[in-house]
Amino acid sequence: MRSRSLTAGAAMVAAAALLLSGCSESSGADSDEKKLTFMFRGGPDEKTAYDAAVARFEEANGVDVEMIVTTADEYNTKLKAAIAGKQIPDVFYVAPGDVQSYVGNGIIKDITADVEGVESIDLDNIWDFGIDSYRYDGKLMGQGPIYALPKDIGPFSFGYNKTMFEEAGIPLPDADKPYSLAEFVDVAKQLTKDTDGDGALDQWGTGLNVSWNVQAFAWSNGADFLNEDRTKVTVDTPEFAEALQWFADLQNVHGVTPSASEAQTLDTYQRWMQGEIAFFPVAPWDLSTYEKLPFDYDVIPYPAGSTGEAASWIGTLGIAVAESSDFPEEAVKLAQYLSTDVEAQQTLVDAGVQIPNLKDMAETWAADSTTKPANKQEFLDIVNDYGRPLPGGFTYNGEWYDEFFTNIQPVLDGDQTAADYLKEAQPKMQQFLDSANQQAGIG
Repeated sequence: MRSRSLTAGAAMVAAAALLLSGCSESSGADSDEKKLTFMFRGGPDEKTAYDAAVARFEEANGVDVEMIVTTADEYNTKLKAAIAGKQIPDVFYVAPGDVQSYVGNGIIKDITADVEGVESIDLDNIWDFGIDSYRYDGKLMGQGPIYALPKDIGPFSFGYNKTMFEEAGIPLPDADKPYSLAEFVDVAKQLTKDTDGDGALDQWGTGLNVSWNVQAFAWSNGADFLNEDRTKVTVDTPEFAEALQWFADLQNVHGVTPSASEAQTLDTYQRWMQGEIAFFPVAPWDLSTYEKLPFDYDVIPYPAGSTGEAASWIGTLGIAVAESSDFPEEAVKLAQYLSTDVEAQQTLVDAGVQIPNLKDMAETWAADSTTKPANKQEFLDIVNDYGRPLPGGFTYNGEWYDEFFTNIQPVLDGDQTAADYLKEAQPKMQQFLDSANQQAGIG
């Protein structure tokens, strides 16, 4: 068997082919050969890992798998174009936020009977978050039938430049006890410097993107985006305003992040990669890239707000099976294999693009002192103890959540208080949430 993998550069051609002739050669084929199409997103490291893993699956199962890979930015557009053209891949990545609509429109298959109580799959050894993110009972996510298996789980941890600390003579952060917000600001100020004496800063304490980091600070300050049954937007609270204002003040009051103009010259991710920023988030999909960092780094808990407890989020992608697949049994086998097979998981972990889906394998991975970061246990602590899903992932759509960030820039620039902004944003977000819940049949 031969795996035909299409690069991101050829993805546009592939997407057009999906719409014109069907995503898998199995559709309407007269041949007895079983053929599947697997559509996913990723970079070169992920593509190489899947090439190897899928080749083994093909050999073991007598199935030909055509792989279509796109960039992360292109994936949703091209998948939805294939769905609109009724040429759906047999197996494909799905985000939790798309599950409800895909189930409602009959796009993805209920695979509960294929994975629960099946001898070859030990669901107890797969992260609960990874399974529950793809459960849907017709009204609420997180419970009911299973519609995908986890491609991965992505605990978002807090990285720091260990070399920078050592050169500055500052004690290294505690791997188990988070900084308070005040402690974090104090350390960040010590690490914000003009290192070459030209009168301009060229090293900063941090440089955090609001879209991926404000959640941790809000949660650890006792705030949240939604109430428990996901019917009310709850950002207009003193606790949330305090956390968001603190985040904005990192630049506007404390000066520990690059200014807007400095970030335009070189964004904070690039500055982190060059060793100019002390604290920056680290996710499992970063690990292969971070092997090339010109400094030593490690990970710690996020700084903690008024609760004294660190918080963070866990991302995930799932591997779903199309309801329309001509070979559903083989398609389910492929999803199971990519998600739960030890050898396949090892291939992906070795590529540095994820942590293992299997709990026992993850413990071994975290204990490996020969690979970075040293404190890989922090990733598992987030999954086991305190990580939460991104707020927009468990509602019918994420428009209400996207609205939170739409007009937030004046707060980040210091031109509007967080409290005033949240008071304005809450009713707009609520309208979007009410619409999403109405589509989901809730409320």
